[in-house]
Amino acid sequence: MARGVSKDALGVAVDSEYTGKKFRLAYIGCGGIAHVHMDALTGLPDVEVVAGVDNRADHLKVWGEKWGVTKLYKDWNTMLKEVQPDGVAVCTPNGVHMAPTIDSLKAGCHVICEKPMAMSAAECEKMIAAAKKAKRKLMIGFQYRYHPNTQFLKRAADAGEFGDIMFMKCQALRRRGIPNWGVFGQKKLQGGGPMIDIGVHCIEMAHYLMGSPKPVAASGNIWTYFGNKPSTVVCPWPNWDHKTYTVEDLAIGQIRFDTGALLQIEASFVAHIEKDVWNFSFMGTKGGGNFDPPAIYTDRAGTMIDSKANFVSNEDSYEYLFELKLRNWVDSCTKDTPSEAPGEAGLAVQKMLDGVYRSAAAGKEVVIK
Repeated sequence: MARGVSKDALGVAVDSEYTGKKFRLAYIGCGGIAHVHMDALTGLPDVEVVAGVDNRADHLKVWGEKWGVTKLYKDWNTMLKEVQPDGVAVCTPNGVHMAPTIDSLKAGCHVICEKPMAMSAAECEKMIAAAKKAKRKLMIGFQYRYHPNTQFLKRAADAGEFGDIMFMKCQALRRRGIPNWGVFGQKKLQGGGPMIDIGVHCIEMAHYLMGSPKPVAASGNIWTYFGNKPSTVVCPWPNWDHKTYTVEDLAIGQIRFDTGALLQIEASFVAHIEKDVWNFSFMGTKGGGNFDPPAIYTDRAGTMIDSKANFVSNEDSYEYLFELKLRNWVDSCTKDTPSEAPGEAGLAVQKMLDGVYRSAAAGKEVVIK
């Protein structure tokens, strides 16, 4: 489909293909994370969900009964041919990200793909190439870039308050949080455990804050010592499927960038620590900072100063972050506005994830090409 981009009275680019129409959105994967999407879409009245695809009948039943979606399919290519949506949200397990994304792009649809982008950097490159060939927008579901704490620190970084960020420390640590639903414990479908599932969030918002430098090398270690055994301790998410558990419980990695900066990442489903940690902190040539609580550490008037945010936002819920990322994606599709998380951002993060896992397998630092 040819696109004709014009400008409205305020000079904002508007895609004439969608002017005066609702953006017709289909979902491939109607499980847990897609439900968060649907809740968030209440804030986007210009979007209409027109179809759902899933290989599980119970997922499709909920999709129809709860949200009134009538066009339900088990095969995404049949849906793409019959429904011809404007955009597709890919919310499948990680191992099923690439194929529906590429098929949707080839069908002329814009795509938002949930994190991580794919199972490997090679898959990511194929997805980006397909988007460029189809001249469609591909965005990755990195909602933590839109978190008010991240945005506060990003504004400060862009204003030069930190100088060059030299060191970034990321932590996505659960004391006891092995998912007891879905396929999060199956490496062949997910690609890994806490590093690729929750560590990815801290990596992507930290990398975004750093100005997206190019990763050039990685080192890492992973350990499995708990999830492959039956649940015997009282915890929030008991009775995971230990028999199919083939991912790590704990992963530690370090990334080197072409700027000379370092990023360290700690990610766990099971860590013997006091409490869960979800944070990143960093040091720059002019100042440093912290995600939670949001703070800036610098020098002013000959004095070392700690600047803690008095108020950032009342809105930081998971659903609200999803609303922000979906708003950004839809606007990029219909108004040609910039995407905060294009496919290239997903590729850079995937190279870091791949690097940590490759290093753990090799027992040494590996080059990221």
